[in-house]
Amino acid sequence: MQEQNFNNHTRFVALYHYVLFGILLATLIGSVVNLCHCNCSGLYSASLLCALSVAAILVTWYARAFALKAQDRAIRAEENLRHFAATGKLLPIGLRMSQIVALRFASDDEWQILIQKTITENLSPKAIKQQIKNWKADNNRV
Repeated sequence: MQEQNFNNHTRFVALYHYVLFGILLATLIGSVVNLCHCNCSGLYSASLLCALSVAAILVTWYARAFALKAQDRAIRAEENLRHFAATGKLLPIGLRMSQIVALRFASDDEWQILIQKTITENLSPKAIKQQIKNWKADNNRV
């Protein structure tokens, strides 16, 4: 497996991110076109197809959003434990969830320094990741 760093740490699953969303978008467009061109006798079935297309998009979107929210909670718990083991205290309250997620990639030797810098300078997640010198890979992300 390739060593993880700032340039390659994002993960895209082609079948999910591109193919599935492409199919769902094409289905929604097709169902709207069908609804616009239908006669009165086909209005119910065309409306139903349109509603089902919207429902499929919502289910797909929220399935991903809920999984990411659960992963964020796990990351917060892991980073709180990591901070508690190192300092005897929980993570500082001023950190946003996106910053905690970015800090998880920092190795132990630069992690505390980056936490303080993040709080004092209010670093963005991208800026945090760009400052990491010794990347700690996360190969179990979804």
